[in-house]
Amino acid sequence: MAKSAISLRPAAKFMAALACGLFAAIPAHAQGKLTAHYTIAMTGVTIGEIVWQVAVGDTLYTTTATGKASGVLSVLVNGDGSVSAQGGIAADRLNPSSYTSTITDDDGTIKLQMTFADGVATETITPQPPVHADRLPVTDADRRDIADPLSAVLIPTKLGGGTMASSDCNRTLKIFDGRRRYNLTLSFNRMDKVAVDRGYSGPILVCSVVLKPIAGYRADSMIVKYVAGRRDMELWFAPIAGTSIMAPVRVLMPTLVGTLKIQVDDFEAVASPPTLAPVETSPLPPAR
Repeated sequence: MAKSAISLRPAAKFMAALACGLFAAIPAHAQGKLTAHYTIAMTGVTIGEIVWQVAVGDTLYTTTATGKASGVLSVLVNGDGSVSAQGGIAADRLNPSSYTSTITDDDGTIKLQMTFADGVATETITPQPPVHADRLPVTDADRRDIADPLSAVLIPTKLGGGTMASSDCNRTLKIFDGRRRYNLTLSFNRMDKVAVDRGYSGPILVCSVVLKPIAGYRADSMIVKYVAGRRDMELWFAPIAGTSIMAPVRVLMPTLVGTLKIQVDDFEAVASPPTLAPVETSPLPPAR
């Protein structure tokens, strides 16, 4: 049994990287701030957690997330890390300018820095991961017109003002995490309601998700073959107060060993009025 479990570790790393992706300084003119806490569970057993912070301004955003997976199923998913991204806000998506990640597991620590210029991503990874002959190469075309995992799943609503519509699901998220390039095609599933343990109670938008791997993954990856093309994956979204951005509150993903669920239990979103810039004053002239 141990040998079979260990053989799943490369596939499980891809699954963990994808799942965490489905999740700095705060801008001076922030319109809304979110602090959220998620639990990661596999087959009903809690194996980790994620803390995610987002700040949204008029034209800029910044976000950071830290996570750790361990416990009963640590033979499959084990490690911790942090990721951050920042960039500008467009009409229908967030456009990142930079993305960084630091991931530590049994194989050591890998640091990634990625910048975006003219819609093209450039990444630096330290140390360089081993080259596998069966890993599909990432081309220059794969690095164009994409977003990082965090920015991609912070989605502007078409109606604005935090009002969600079924059409907000109708999009394809083109994601590159510095190593793997994949699309997540979203479609409307249903409108629902949720009562989070702390911080949010109200409507949510449930989108069905189909994964399409494109590059950077190993051709013989069991988890990729199993998950790609399935139609029972879901992303649940709730609005971030004070903004026109919605963030995930639940991720459901089938795996070879059961359903992976990332569930929010603390979703503290606060609307912040714009901060007035300090008024510069000249010193009073000397009395005469």
